[in-house]
Amino acid sequence: MLILTTAVTAGALTLSACGSRGDNKSGDGSKTTVVIGLDAPTTGELSALGLGIRNSAQLAIDNANKAGEVKGVTFKLEALDDKALPNVGQQNTTKLAGDEDVLGIVGPLNSGVAQSMQQVSKQNNLTLISPANTTPDLTQGPDWRKDKRVRQFPTYFRTATTDEVQGAFDGQYAFEKMKVKKAYIIDDQKTYGVGLASSFKDQFTKLGGKIVGTEHVSPEDRDFKAVVSKVKSAKPDLVFYGGEYPASGPLSQQLKDGGVTVPLMGGDGMYSADYIKLNKKAQGDYASSVGKPVEELPSAKKFIADYKAAGFKEAYEAYGGSTYDATWALIQAVKAVVDGNDGKLPDDARKQVSEAMNKVSFDGVTGPVAFDKYGDTTNTMITAYQVDKGKWASRYSAPFKK
Repeated sequence: MLILTTAVTAGALTLSACGSRGDNKSGDGSKTTVVIGLDAPTTGELSALGLGIRNSAQLAIDNANKAGEVKGVTFKLEALDDKALPNVGQQNTTKLAGDEDVLGIVGPLNSGVAQSMQQVSKQNNLTLISPANTTPDLTQGPDWRKDKRVRQFPTYFRTATTDEVQGAFDGQYAFEKMKVKKAYIIDDQKTYGVGLASSFKDQFTKLGGKIVGTEHVSPEDRDFKAVVSKVKSAKPDLVFYGGEYPASGPLSQQLKDGGVTVPLMGGDGMYSADYIKLNKKAQGDYASSVGKPVEELPSAKKFIADYKAAGFKEAYEAYGGSTYDATWALIQAVKAVVDGNDGKLPDDARKQVSEAMNKVSFDGVTGPVAFDKYGDTTNTMITAYQVDKGKWASRYSAPFKK
């Protein structure tokens, strides 16, 4: 029986009426049902990314069930919308924790949302694996910059590399490949945006680049006249934005309309087809994203074909491949636990699944999937993209090492 913590509020959950896990049967009377939760923004401004995450997780579960990946187990996805809001993400985690059939959660998209979910996840021994979170603090603690790295939550993992890697890659790419000497940095004051911008600044200045100005905006801002004036006066070679596409699209267009003709560059929060839809002057802008484009990976051919065949209305977007791998990692952890317990789930399945995650290793859609001692992916591949003729075109891919 699941022991609920005091963080769970009354009425926020529905407990299963089943007895031991070995007696939890699905409708066919022969298989145990394991629920994998999902938390992502499936409505609102970031829904393009969230829907791609949801669909890719569903595809992994469907493929596992068709193949009988875990003997005696049928997987089911329980997808919840967090609207990109931390408090909603926390509520969703609490709700999923209240169902003893849930053995893990894929998500969330946003690092700030993850911060609100991690403690509930830990208290309930419930694995949380994100295909998109990149803030280093989530795994290595607030003092990682001082090289005092301590794993924060044993139940938290991710298949996306960190902003320590991504921001540094961006700074190096800007200085060495784009030949940028002067950069203006803007961030949206959110956990992800601030961290990404900070890592960019550290690497860019380390290599000899100069920061000619900084500015903080709100992620809800859409009028950037004051910012445009400041950037124009600073005469940078590049504007770097730490944040997401709903704001960076309008920002880029207003910068160019105001006479700032240099490119805008950002991270994976900007890498979406919707960025281009929001920005009539996106041509020439840059964004990085974790991993290599799945379209360029031989390991992703089946994923792409299966996704198309499944008939999803929405694109898999930036995190489709990493979401499939995150979901498959959970499935493999469940498989290891079942195989180690005479073909059945133990009563402490959540705890054992979380522990098994540390040893998961397989060749996934995005390449080799495994986790280090902090729960971070061992795959540090990053790709730089540029908008060209209305589409993101990959320009350079490489694993980043300090």
